[in-house]
Amino acid sequence: MSQNVADYNRQINKKINTEQIEQIVKAIISGKYSWACVLLLRFSGHNPIDYIPYRTYIRLLKNNCLLGGSGQNSTTKKEVEMFDLKSTWVHF
Repeated sequence: MSQNVADYNRQINKKINTEQIEQIVKAIISGKYSWACVLLLRFSGHNPIDYIPYRTYIRLLKNNCLLGGSGQNSTTKKEVEMFDLKSTWVHF
């Protein structure tokens, strides 16, 4: 239990920088609200897979990050790896 509290406190203290806010606003302006939610969760230190279905998350990644749908000309390997997350949901 103390580990969960420590993780929560670390996530609260994480700041979103100006460039990240611009990416979120750009997604909202272009009508990509689901992608903006993913970015907001990711930049604030949360795992988006804990909040949205895995298939939806992968679709959003393909449409916005991997295929350049977010308006970026190229996506670096580091940016793609940033979104390489493992689900913490229990799988049967």
